[in-house]
Amino acid sequence: MNLSEQLSTIRRGTAEIVVESELRAKLERSLKTGVPLKVKLGLDPTAPDLHLGHTVVLQKLRDFQVLGHQAIIVIGDFTGMIGDPSGRSETRKPLTWEEIRVNAETYRAQLGKILDMSRTRVEFNSTWLGPLTFENIIRETANLTVAQMLQRDDFAVRYASGRPISLHEFLYPIAQAYDSVALRADVELGGTDQTFNLLVGRDLQRAHGQEPQVALTVPILEGLDGAQKMSKTLGNYVGITEPPGDMYGKLMSIPDSLMLRYLTLVTRLPEDEVREITQGLSAGRVHPMEAKKRLAWTVTAQYHGEAAAREAEAIFVRVVQDRQEPEKIDEINIPGGAKLQLVEIVVATGYVSSKSEARRKILEGAVDVDNVTLTDPNAMPLSDGRRRLIRMGKRFWRWVQPA
Repeated sequence: MNLSEQLSTIRRGTAEIVVESELRAKLERSLKTGVPLKVKLGLDPTAPDLHLGHTVVLQKLRDFQVLGHQAIIVIGDFTGMIGDPSGRSETRKPLTWEEIRVNAETYRAQLGKILDMSRTRVEFNSTWLGPLTFENIIRETANLTVAQMLQRDDFAVRYASGRPISLHEFLYPIAQAYDSVALRADVELGGTDQTFNLLVGRDLQRAHGQEPQVALTVPILEGLDGAQKMSKTLGNYVGITEPPGDMYGKLMSIPDSLMLRYLTLVTRLPEDEVREITQGLSAGRVHPMEAKKRLAWTVTAQYHGEAAAREAEAIFVRVVQDRQEPEKIDEINIPGGAKLQLVEIVVATGYVSSKSEARRKILEGAVDVDNVTLTDPNAMPLSDGRRRLIRMGKRFWRWVQPA
């Protein structure tokens, strides 16, 4: 693509580019010399599963990759021991080496669903941060001031309210910035909550006599509730490895107001088609349900293939729209099920990952046993040893048998 086309692709779904004129100059130079830009994205291995919120910035990295530039994933195995303080109201608990390595490998295996891994460079930042001496670290900290650090909103708020800020948290932005120095990054990507860290990278590169990287941020994706940031902890997420039926159904549950945002940020549908859907919704030519089905089908097909997306759509129509049972319902045996409470059975089905989330779903009336809604988390529906049909939410069905 020429310069104008590259910039148009890069701007899609972008929150801010610091500085766009510098990006333009870097792209022009790349076109003239044939040398691709080094585009860096750091991932802290703090959780083992990627969800659609993570994919917003990964899609942007993929855009650069399609344009012919070098995609570099930095797995923060070293910085993961510090913990990113971004958006934190208290000090983050550091991970152990073992936790970091397990999570990092899980991330790495999932990246291929979005990136061309044969053309993706994957680095672990312990490679260059581990060998640094205490003298080296002191010299790096001399390039930044405490006043700069306290310009961060999260640090400023915590300092003003008297909540503690551990000294090691100041080292996180410096460590992330040093990644850019070690790689001589041309561009660094991140969510808007990473703006400060990305700008520190520019400062540190200047201090090392390097051309500063362009800091490009993307919006933070709201979760299924339409309000809070997508998060596994909050249960408002869509995991990229979820079964196609669950993925499709979850996407059909998002508020209508988020459809166009999701189409722009988590898909790569042509902008003309997104614009046509937008105009159709405004003019009443396109029904919100049809637009949402387009979104759900597109995302499901991206991660599971078109056949799986078609099947997921058919299941949604049958179960949710036509209010029928699925044609096929998986059966699971639950060891000791006759002595388990409903809250434990719901977790055992895989519908949720924790008892607290299961309890909340039960109290909300989201769990039926043999077509009867149960709202008592302590109920023991398998105590008689019989097989039961459990429906959780609108789409999750299981035959459960005590073993």
